[in-house]
Order: sequence, then C-alpha cells, then structure tokens
Amino acid sequence: MTSNEEVKEKAEEELKDQEIPEEDTAEQPAGDEAAGEKAESEKPEEKPEAGKNPEQTAEQVESERYQRLFAEFSNYKRRTEKEKSDLYAYAGEKFAKGLLDVIDNFERAMDAKPEGDKFADGMELILVQLKGVLEKNNVEEIKALGEPFDPNFHNAVMTEAVEGTESGIVTRVMQKGYTLNGKVIRPAMVAVSQ
Repeated sequence: MTSNEEVKEKAEEELKDQEIPEEDTAEQPAGDEAAGEKAESEKPEEKPEAGKNPEQTAEQVESERYQRLFAEFSNYKRRTEKEKSDLYAYAGEKFAKGLLDVIDNFERAMDAKPEGDKFADGMELILVQLKGVLEKNNVEEIKALGEPFDPNFHNAVMTEAVEGTESGIVTRVMQKGYTLNGKVIRPAMVAVSQ
C-alpha cells in the first residue's frame, strides 16, 4: 500500500470517528410528542463554519480534510528529512573544532622551527597530513588575507592603516577560520584596513 493510500485511509477513519449519529425520534414515547417538538424547535440553527461554503457536499469536505492532512504530512516529512540531513552533515562539528586548536598550535610551532631541522620537517609533513584529513571531511579553511571583509566569515578584532590598501580589506589573520560543509564553525579572526 502506498503512503498516499495510507494517509487517505487514516483521514477516512478520522472522519468516521468525528461523525455524530443523528437522534432517532421514532423511539420517543407518544406522550412526549409535545416535548420532542419543543426540543426540536429549541435546537439552534446549524450555522456554517466560518469560511465554509454551506453548499459543500460531504465528499468535498472529506476531500479538503484529506488535502490538509496530506499537506501536514508532507511538511512533517520534509522537515524531518532536513533535520536528518543536517544531523549527518554537521555530526563531526564538535570533533573538528577540537582539532582546529591542535592545528593552530602545530602551525605556530612550524613558524618557529629552525631551518634544516629534520625533526621539524617531519612534523610539518604530519601537519600537512592532518589538514588533508580535515579537507576530506569537508572542513575547509576560510580565505581571508587580502579579501574584502565579510562579517559572515571574518571576525574583525582591530583596524589598521596600511598604505596602498583600500578600506575594508583584510590585512592580517590572527586566527584562521574554517567551515564544515559550508557552515562556519569558526570565523577567521582578522585585522581590517581603515
């Protein structure tokens, strides 16, 4: 059975549950005929619901209810699919953020290494390998140096006057920024020209 048929069956069951049985007037005792007539005359006139056409048939009402139920189900299905895909896409965010601090310290150590040190050269190869693992898992570095300042990707911590550079350009990167599947997990900490 397809999901559309299941939804339609569910809607039909809900309609059956909501139907109100009509009162059977034939079973009233003969002495209470006047009371029965009085009760009927006191019944409020059935007013159509706001926004409803009083000439709608039961089939049209059922069709509208089915359409609403189907629309609600479609919205629910779409929302859960998005939540599930977001969960898969950003499941490693906390782990990646933790590795970024390690990479920052690695890079600082590589900046201070003496030239020709074989141990430092080996450590640099490990750093390159670690960055490669992040790239394979869709963690990408945000381009910042020389780019126009973008508050969506950059966090400006200072401004500075730099000759030959127009205003609003990133002149220094204090801490690299990264994205995971296009989502910023850490903005780049930068200095911007005045």
